[in-house]
Amino acid sequence: MGFSTYTNKKGVRAGAAVVASAVAVAATVWGVATLVEPGSAGAASRQSVSGPNGADTSGGGRAGGPGAGQGIPEGIAHSSESGGNTVNITIDDGPDPRWTPQVLDVLHKYDVKATFCMVGPHAKAHPDLVKKVVAAGHRLCDHTMDHDTTMDKKPVDYQERQILDAKNLIEEAAGNGAKVEYYRAPGGAFTPDSRRIAAAHGMRPLGWNVDTKDFQKPGTAAIVDAVKREIGNGPTVLFHDGGGNRAQTVEALDQVLAWLRDQGRPTGFPVRTAPDAP
Repeated sequence: MGFSTYTNKKGVRAGAAVVASAVAVAATVWGVATLVEPGSAGAASRQSVSGPNGADTSGGGRAGGPGAGQGIPEGIAHSSESGGNTVNITIDDGPDPRWTPQVLDVLHKYDVKATFCMVGPHAKAHPDLVKKVVAAGHRLCDHTMDHDTTMDKKPVDYQERQILDAKNLIEEAAGNGAKVEYYRAPGGAFTPDSRRIAAAHGMRPLGWNVDTKDFQKPGTAAIVDAVKREIGNGPTVLFHDGGGNRAQTVEALDQVLAWLRDQGRPTGFPVRTAPDAP
């Protein structure tokens, strides 16, 4: 199943989900369908009622489903499981046959492990790349079937299909029993139900703190500056290896990883089973 169109605008949307407590996620919004070159998209973020730096305040998960026994909370993760000043590098919208290999090369150059948030049909189309990601020690994240940024407006059964069908395709492409460990809603369009579904199937909902806006192709320097400027918001950084020409992203990632090394900041993975740090 593929995409057919790609929206050219991003916007700021805000929503609140009333459950046991408030949930938050800041997100860059881009549209559904085929990942083609975006136009001039505006800066975007999505927030629900939240704690500091968009931290999710909803607490842990519910009982039931495969994830319950693994202790996967429903709260959106932002912090690093290594703690301290560790930075989480996350890569969205692939795999892409042109850009994913280049991203992998840069990560290998600095011995950095990242979390790859993959779109289901892309994983199915490029199982060799999914296998390379896993073989290099990176982690897998479910980014749905159609990258539908309006998922929070859709019925629960639609959300479930988008999440679980993508999970199945990614794991089939990965092979050898590899598991998808996170779920990132397109454009941050989380709902209490989507978080519950993900956690029940072993996937921690995953947010981000630093939006590089690399999808807009603002220039390598602007992408790097965004990381340096926003890293104080929290440790999880959002890049893209799909959705258009990612030459600037590849160059910026190289510079960012060199800067983090010079700053003495290690890299790692987002929390999975622990509550998100305040």
